[in-house]
Amino acid sequence: MNSTKFFLPLILLVITLLACSSSEKENIISLDVDITALDIENHITFLASDELKGREAGTANEAKAANYIADYFRDFGLEPSGDDRTYFQEFTINTSVLNNPHATDSDSSGEKRLSKNVAAMLRGTGDSDEFIIIGAHYDHLGYGEFGSLYRGEVERIHNGADDNASGTAGLLELAQFFSENRPQTDILFLAFSGEEMGLLGSAHFANEPTVNLDNALVMINMDMIGRMKSDKKLLIFGNGTTEKWEDINTKANTDSLDLDLVADGTGASDHTSFYYKNIPVLHYFTDTHSDYHRPSDDTEYINAEGEVLVLNHLARVIDQLDDLDKVDLEFIEAPGEQRQSMRLEGPTLGVLPDYGYDGEGMKISGTNAGQAAANAGLIGGDIIVGLGGERLEDIYGYMGALNNLKKGQLTTITIIRDGEEMTMDLQL
Repeated sequence: MNSTKFFLPLILLVITLLACSSSEKENIISLDVDITALDIENHITFLASDELKGREAGTANEAKAANYIADYFRDFGLEPSGDDRTYFQEFTINTSVLNNPHATDSDSSGEKRLSKNVAAMLRGTGDSDEFIIIGAHYDHLGYGEFGSLYRGEVERIHNGADDNASGTAGLLELAQFFSENRPQTDILFLAFSGEEMGLLGSAHFANEPTVNLDNALVMINMDMIGRMKSDKKLLIFGNGTTEKWEDINTKANTDSLDLDLVADGTGASDHTSFYYKNIPVLHYFTDTHSDYHRPSDDTEYINAEGEVLVLNHLARVIDQLDDLDKVDLEFIEAPGEQRQSMRLEGPTLGVLPDYGYDGEGMKISGTNAGQAAANAGLIGGDIIVGLGGERLEDIYGYMGALNNLKKGQLTTITIIRDGEEMTMDLQL
């Protein structure tokens, strides 16, 4: 290992310290070296507090969260890996594009915002230039201007405890754990912003990296890992992106988790940006819930003990990767590629998609009482294959069909239940 990797000039350290505001330093708390539920709860409690007003990308409250993350990266002894040897990589958000899908980046009709990713490298004990990427987005919806499923008339903060304070807490816990239990391989820790607006931060990093991505072994993404249910189900996407993933994930499952290993390497989260750079990816996910993209996604519903299980599994995956080289982890194009994102502009049905399902249509795991789907008679386990006269191929077809409908409209929905196809009236 080149010894210069371990040290930075004192002046750069001073600059880095000054970049982190004193208000965030006050939130630094004493953490356990091991991965613990208490640490997870403490991180999520701060990140998902009303004080941060939903961490919308390009706002002062996003910056508070970014400084909080950078402070911990520094305290754990991680090297700055952002712009100009800081912990931050800045990028611009053009809200014109968010408000108008036909607009281009040159459109000046909207607000321009400065946002930032947070990047830090943990140096391993070996001498290889290869590294593992672990990432999570830390932004959320603010007051819900972009992407909210809340339809109330009173403006409310969307704190995003599961989405994705849980993943950010996981990032910090793993950074601390591996700083005290250093692997041979370097680990690049990335906290992205702009994910909720269309994977903006991760796309910027993948296209303008501050490190040589040719040396990246894999990218592991954590998005919504804080709501594990009693069945201990854990979805891990990306298992088709390199041959060894299924064996690695299975061997890491010493806690008897109910693993749902999905091949698809793309989806509406930040691993997609790295998949398109031909890097093997994983996406850890404890499934969706009725509070998704709503103001009710709060800390009180987090299963911190369940998140410990998720992070322990991921740590055991890293332990196995530490014995492998890039030649052992050849990238494979994953089947069933999905579109990166789609904004839902139409009415909602109040269903919980089963994201582990990969057949025709969209399977649901449940419905919200009093909303359109429940009122029509849908139940968990149903597969929606038609909506408003349109046949649905997958969840994205479902979202597209909803965008063609209007609130208050009477239409039809076609489902498969217990092998039998049936069509019902649906009042939106």
